[in-house]
This record gives sequence, C-alpha cells and structure tokens, in this order.
Amino acid sequence: MKFKIIFITAVFLLLPILLNAQYHWQDQFPSLPSFSLPVELIHADSATNRLFVVQQRGIIYVFENMPNVNTRKVFLDISDRVSQSDDETGLLGLAFHPNYPDSGYIYVNYTSSSTGSLRSYIARYTVSSINPDSVLHESEIILLTVDQPYSNHNGGKLTFGPDRYLYIGFGDGGSANDPENRAQDRTTILGKILRINVDKADTGLNYAIPPTNPYYRNLLGYREEIFAYGIRNPWKFSFDPVTGNLWLGDVGQDTREEVDIVINGGNYGWRLKEGFICNPDVNPSCQDTAGLLPPVWDYSHNGSSAAITGGYIYRGTEIPALYGKYIFGDYVTGNTWALSYDSIQPAAATPLSVETYPISTFGIDREGNIYLCSYSDTGRIYRLMGLATSAPSVEGNIPKAFQLFQNYPDPFNPTTTIRYQLSALGYTSLKIYDVLGRETTTLMNEMQSAGTHTVTWNAANMPSGVYFYRLQSGAFTLTKKIVLIR
Repeated sequence: MKFKIIFITAVFLLLPILLNAQYHWQDQFPSLPSFSLPVELIHADSATNRLFVVQQRGIIYVFENMPNVNTRKVFLDISDRVSQSDDETGLLGLAFHPNYPDSGYIYVNYTSSSTGSLRSYIARYTVSSINPDSVLHESEIILLTVDQPYSNHNGGKLTFGPDRYLYIGFGDGGSANDPENRAQDRTTILGKILRINVDKADTGLNYAIPPTNPYYRNLLGYREEIFAYGIRNPWKFSFDPVTGNLWLGDVGQDTREEVDIVINGGNYGWRLKEGFICNPDVNPSCQDTAGLLPPVWDYSHNGSSAAITGGYIYRGTEIPALYGKYIFGDYVTGNTWALSYDSIQPAAATPLSVETYPISTFGIDREGNIYLCSYSDTGRIYRLMGLATSAPSVEGNIPKAFQLFQNYPDPFNPTTTIRYQLSALGYTSLKIYDVLGRETTTLMNEMQSAGTHTVTWNAANMPSGVYFYRLQSGAFTLTKKIVLIR
C-alpha cells in the first residue's frame, strides 16, 4: 500500500462528476467504538455471524455483525511483537484456516524490528478451546520470514484459495522503482504472490510446497513458494467464490494503478511496466516486455497522488445490479468503482461514489455484503448500499414478487429447505453450484405456476463447504450462498 498526502480539495471538485447516486456507503455500526488504523475486515465462518477487524498496531477485534452492536472483544493482541513505526508496517493481514473453527488456526502477516532490522512474519496462532472470541497469545508458530530492505511495499494480505492453499502477498522490498529489480528476481520472494500448503510440512519448513506451483523442485534456484511475480505492492487481493479467479489491486509508482487477475506462473511486469504502459522511469523504450501479462484494468493518477485498494467480486443478493462486478477503490482520492469484466470484452469501470476519507481495506460478510474501512485513529466501517428504486438487476428487472429466500437451516447437515416466490407462470430451474462455479445438483427444472414454492436439498453425498443455489425463471435470476457443515 502507498500512503500519500490526500488532496481533499481535488476530491470535492470531482464529487459532481463521479458520485453515482444509486449507491452510497453507510456507517454500518454507529454504536461501536472507532477503530485505530484498521487495515483488514473479514468474517471467519458461517456458523457464527461475526466480523473481525485488524488494527495496524497489533490488535484484532471481534464483534457480532448486527447494526446495533455496541461492544467488541479483543480477539488477539500482539502489539508487543508488532513494529508499526511507518505507514506500511505493522499487523497487516489475517486469514482463517479453511476448517476453522474446527482447526482453531488463524494466520497473520506482520512486521517486526525485534531483530534489529525490519522483517515480515507469516505466523499461525490457535484460538482458545474454551473461548472462541480469544486467541492464545503464546501459541505462535512462525511459518515464514523475509527481511525487508525498506519500510514500504510490505504487501500484507494473505487468504486461503479454493484449493485450500494459503496465498501471501509481498511487495518488491520498497524504495522507488524497485532498485534491485526484486519483483523480476525469482530467487527472492519479494514482489511476489506466494502459495503454500499449511496442512503439511516439507523437510526444514513449517509448511509444504504445492507440487502445482510453477517452480516446484526447479534447479535454477527459484523460490518454490512463488505462485506469480512481477508485482509491485499487492496490498489487497481476493478470490471470487464462484469463478475461483484471484483478483489483485497492485499499487503503482507515479503513473498508473492496476487491477490484475493472477494466474499460476504469471509475470505481471513490474518494474518494466506499470499498468498497461512501460515504466517511464526505468523502461521508457519498452524493452523486454514479451510474455508480460497485462492488467484487466488500470487508471491514471491524472496529476495527483493515487493508490489502489483492491476489493471483492460482489456476490451478495441485496444489490442485484452489482452481482459479479469487482468493487474496489482508491486510498488517496476516496473513489470507489464497480468493474465489469467477462474475459471477452474489455473491462469497464463504473464510478460508485467519492468518499472524504482514506480507504484502507474492503471486506465481506458471510452474506456477501461489501464493506470498507476508513483509515484513521477514529476509523469507521461502512457498508455498500443501493437505492431500491435505482438498482435494476443485470439479469433482468426483477419484480418484487420474484424472490429467493435464504435456506433454512444454514449452515445445515445434511438437509435444508429452500423457499422461493414466482411472479408468473414460467419454466423454472433451481440448481446448486460449488465455489468454482461448477454445477453439482439440479433440484428442480420444470414449468411452475406463480406463488410460493419449497424444495428440500439432501446433500448427504456432498463434501462440506460453501455452495450457491441459483433460481432462474424466464429472464429473472437470483443466487444465494449455502453452507454444508459435517
């Protein structure tokens, strides 16, 4: 992440142009105390409705996801281990094991100067067996460390993919224009997205290298943890639970900010390229660019400071017009956008709003609603809201009588009931998809009359995990998430 001076005057000049009246960000928890320098917001599991906020100085809070909540608890306090003396150091990332809460494992990414020089740590902690809202401070297991030559471009994000591997983002080591060309140097893990298996351990490691990593058992001295490279500062990235795509907001230098879809073995061009263009400071004649992967989208600084904050693909149900779009923003300008991309047509970004505060992170809850955090000593949590009268579905203007309700129970094992309402006679289908978007079950596919209908899904032969049920009738389509826990 790249923290720079915020030009508030410029933001207000842009307000009439960029503000999309259909959407706004609402202070979702007005009764909660403010958060000091929040840098991550995630949920842990679908068995409870909790949210977790990471504070940069080393504290993680947990609270119930209810608008009227007024209390929070300290989930983990490692401020005694975290060094946060610069804008891009501190406790930067949090991820929950795919089998959480059964495993009890959480993973964090933080910086520390305890050894005399700045270093990044990837560590595992264990939640208390008697208090699910508290992590055992002395349970730390260090998985991975890397020395940081400068205080900036530490990355910080980590998350589990649909393959159950842990993905970790590290920036290029800092300074300007990657002076040691670390992002292109595959013998170092700086300037990379890493992928490791935390459920096994290779000799001499506290993790294992997935055999599908691009440099697994290579003889060239390349780091086997590397999944992708040529990345400047991967402050935020996320997986789309439907397609499995890994979306990255890579913070730029002085000219461009970019959005990437990261693939196994991909080289995203830094420091040779910045966004779609060649880096004017290092590679003005555009040399050695063969094989470099372009971004999905980039945008110009337009003469002012900018720093992208990557977000999430919207898979909620409350704002149908945004379904399947990538929601992201800019830390400096306060702009937020919805990016449309189908891998065939060129991407297009629609402005959502302009905020007057720095946007440090986006987050989602178990229903797929999207939030953002304002970065300050009095940080707040805002939820993306749409106006009911101005948010038509991308799959049709859904009439009020066409509804898909949340299944009950949820989570479930092994049966659950799905209820829906049709506005007119029509050929209707109800299907189940896994997190990779593959159809697994057809629950119903026939002509049905208007009115309320119920279907029971018996998932006795299905593995535990997150699924999606999709209702289609005529031109109208709705999707909701469902969780099977054994």
